[in-house]
Amino acid sequence: MARHPWVAEADNGIRWGLQTIIPADREALRRLLSTAQEMERLGFDSLFIMDHPAVHADPFIALSGVAAVTRKLWLGQLVMAATYRHPAYVARLQADLDNLSGGRSILGVGSGWFEAEYEMMNLPFLPIRERQEALDDMMAILDGVWSGEPFSYAGRQATVAGMMIDPAPALRPPVLVGGSGEKGTLRQVAQWGDACNLRESIPASDPAERDPERVAEVTRKFEVLGRHCDDLGRPRDEVLRTHFTSSLVMGRSQEEADGRADAVDTARSTSAGVRSRGRSFLFAAGPERAIAYFQALKSAGAQYFVIQVDLDDTVTMELLATVVMPAV
Repeated sequence: MARHPWVAEADNGIRWGLQTIIPADREALRRLLSTAQEMERLGFDSLFIMDHPAVHADPFIALSGVAAVTRKLWLGQLVMAATYRHPAYVARLQADLDNLSGGRSILGVGSGWFEAEYEMMNLPFLPIRERQEALDDMMAILDGVWSGEPFSYAGRQATVAGMMIDPAPALRPPVLVGGSGEKGTLRQVAQWGDACNLRESIPASDPAERDPERVAEVTRKFEVLGRHCDDLGRPRDEVLRTHFTSSLVMGRSQEEADGRADAVDTARSTSAGVRSRGRSFLFAAGPERAIAYFQALKSAGAQYFVIQVDLDDTVTMELLATVVMPAV
């Protein structure tokens, strides 16, 4: 597997992407289009949409709209649960998104975690091993049906017979595999992925004094990923070291950031994480704290940051772009 051009851009320095939380109102998708254009103007590299159909707008519909009004933003799911859709259907959706955007799509996949959502949709919440098998099946099927020939495959969780997606993406989209599990998930990153999407177990909302622990944990996880690459005979620089931060609320001072975070109605959020974990899931940070946090993660080996923000939180986006990003 060759180093993807999107990954190779890491040689030119740190890049930043946003995962936007789209609220549950009828005008939100229209606002997403103008906000995405502003993200592009501010210098963000990518825009990601989460995959939680029970509570959140669909990533493929949202990203297709954004593709039509932007020119440079990379567009991906963060991350799509491998067991929510048949892999062949995902192959069609992703190929169409990639061709619509002119080759700017990122395939973000994971094993799925939100058990309550599976129950809402009457889908089986399989043991983690079987969910990881579903992700393996998805990747094998995507590569097969994009190969230019009819493809058949009988996996543990999914099957196709004589299927081909035409037109396929001109170049296989970079694959971002979400999750931080060191034995299973990070090995799947090394096997299938062009990027990881991990985070530390210590919530970012915990005191800044814990940064040394965060650095040690993230450093260890990146090293584990590297060893998995070594075991599979893959150059380490083929996999982008990407870190995820949820859910950032900034202010011009720490006091202002705390106040803005306290005012968030977490019970109404369309982010499954924010809704289920409440205020403790919000990372309130003034510029000084945010700069120190991301600099610490950079020292741990992070090459790319993806940050969850509310769609309408232009304050956080502006401060990230004009204050934090140049300093880090």
